[in-house]
Amino acid sequence: MSVVRTNILEMPGYVPGEQPQGGTFIKINTNECPYPPSPRLERACFEALKKGLNRYPDPMGTQFRNEAAKLFDLPVDYFMVGNGSDDILTILTRTFVGEGEVLRLPYPSYILYKSLAQLQGAQSEEIHFDENWRLTPKFSEAAPNLKLAYLPNPNSPSGTVVSREEILAIAEALPCPLVIDEAYADFSDFNCVDLVLQNKNIIVTRTLSKSYGLAGLRFGFVVAHPDWIAQFIKVKDSYNCDALSIAVATEALKDREWFNSTIAKIKNTRARMDSELREIGFETTPSHANFIWCTHPEWDLKRIYLELKSQNIFVRYMVYDQWSLGNGAGLRISVGSDPEMDVVLERIREFF
Repeated sequence: MSVVRTNILEMPGYVPGEQPQGGTFIKINTNECPYPPSPRLERACFEALKKGLNRYPDPMGTQFRNEAAKLFDLPVDYFMVGNGSDDILTILTRTFVGEGEVLRLPYPSYILYKSLAQLQGAQSEEIHFDENWRLTPKFSEAAPNLKLAYLPNPNSPSGTVVSREEILAIAEALPCPLVIDEAYADFSDFNCVDLVLQNKNIIVTRTLSKSYGLAGLRFGFVVAHPDWIAQFIKVKDSYNCDALSIAVATEALKDREWFNSTIAKIKNTRARMDSELREIGFETTPSHANFIWCTHPEWDLKRIYLELKSQNIFVRYMVYDQWSLGNGAGLRISVGSDPEMDVVLERIREFF
């Protein structure tokens, strides 16, 4: 093992949510869309297959970039595609953060950020949210060797958001780029994509895994000033998105009727879930994402998680033991379909 880099040996590694592979289950632990994607995508995939897979795909995903540029009303050279937003986050970290340098992130938030810093042999500086899931002034302060800051918005696991005005102020104060990870922004009332025009140091990442129902496809993209995009292209794999995913992702952006209907259904179910979980006795945070963060000062949440799992209902039990507020434990419950949530809420009531 001596040939393995020390930082790799010492890091715990990112652990994704459970992925049951067989049987009948309700899976609401990884924030996937509960509905199948647009039916138009089947033809897009078929047409891409007819063109043949014996040639390499377009390395820049040009057809997707053109469609994204129209959707967000930005120039095409502000976009770059990736194999899911995790690929994009990896590219950004490799571009900006070197060995011994610092990557800043809020805590609790997406735990992959810390893993990406460890892969680089870099330091991760975790700035704790306050008790209301607000950023403290420390997040905006300059620091030696600070090269990049990540801000998931909406945040996971809380589902809370930072306003556009505050994001602009943070970007203005920081001495480094600020990456707004908008994996869940389509479930919120606003997004920050256009802010890349107001401050060059604002970079926005997106995924089609959540709001477009394409978690199995692995497709994401970044929106940033063309100067940054030119550097990211140097770092990314030559062909980081395949021909099928580019074709399907492009068609997904075009079907606005499916998208708007699906987002509305998820938001409606989210509101009902929040109300009923509170009636049962959970404490929840106002969610702008497709999940709800549930806590309780007295209940054994791990026991609830295990009881649901024994009934093939998968939710996410998460513990942030370094958080100074509360015990750091909670259940993150993804928004499923209405029939799924009827079952889940009934089983939770039975538990109590």
